[in-house]
Amino acid sequence: MTKAITVSLNISASEYQRYYRGSVAHVLATTAEGLKVRFPANVLQKMVTHDGIRGRFTIMFDDNGRFLQIQRLD
Repeated sequence: MTKAITVSLNISASEYQRYYRGSVAHVLATTAEGLKVRFPANVLQKMVTHDGIRGRFTIMFDDNGRFLQIQRLD
């Protein structure tokens, strides 16, 4: 069974470079329901623009909590 969370992210390009270089491994975000979630920063690589990562995203994962995919909502 697939599970999903929706998060809003506002990560500048320079801040994401810390994730990319490996000095920070996880992103801490708050879901639309107000829950704090932590997930690997590398799942965001395909979402990075010159401005960084901004917008709402749905992150899907399996029953074991393993990442499946991410989709931009807006």
